[in-house]
Amino acid sequence: MKQHDLAGLSKEQRILRVLRKVLANIVKDATPPPGRPHPLQESTIADIRDLFGLIAERERELADEAGRTAKEQPLYPDQPRPAKVATLQARPRKPRSEN
Repeated sequence: MKQHDLAGLSKEQRILRVLRKVLANIVKDATPPPGRPHPLQESTIADIRDLFGLIAERERELADEAGRTAKEQPLYPDQPRPAKVATLQARPRKPRSEN
């Protein structure tokens, strides 16, 4: 995590942000390729999800107290990423001038 990402945050906010990032990296490192068994027990996976939820809940509380909105939400590896839809429009063609 870059230092400027943590600038202006309270100590608790910095701890939560780093904790979330480290936990996410552990999950990424421990996630096996498709079709392979997962090395973590189901109870451990449930505990990790609960911890992500608690971190997010506390980050929201701190953001509300500071009058900000918390944009960060934990995304788990098995969750689909939100898609951004872009609308494309063709420009009208200019008529060719005949010379």
